[in-house]
Amino acid sequence: QVQLVESGGGLVQAGDSLRLSCAASGRTFSRYVIGWFRQAPGKEREFVAAISWSGGNINYADSVKGRFTISRDNAKNTLYLQMNSLKPEDTAVYYCAADTKWFAVPHTRPGEYDAWGQGTQVTVSS
Repeated sequence: QVQLVESGGGLVQAGDSLRLSCAASGRTFSRYVIGWFRQAPGKEREFVAAISWSGGNINYADSVKGRFTISRDNAKNTLYLQMNSLKPEDTAVYYCAADTKWFAVPHTRPGEYDAWGQGTQVTVSS
């Protein structure tokens, strides 16, 4: 079973940037779809972005399109989320998740993902 550990969260001001990382264990990381989700207090977990095993198929939520960039380095078993032009409404706990079905497509539904990290807090002040 893959294990995922997020890092890079913090407190920033509106307009700032942050880069989140997600380090994965396991030899088959390169075959998984990996995604980022977020959950704000009192709200449901929502999709942010996901990337296919090869990096050739990427999905973004409309709310982050043009501001966030997802990428992966399969040699390092690491997923990234570059977040630019942050807004207060981006405040949430950010989770990375893996769909461990080999060579899947980058789904937007949390239920398609079967491995989750513990989350990292991102707080954007106005």
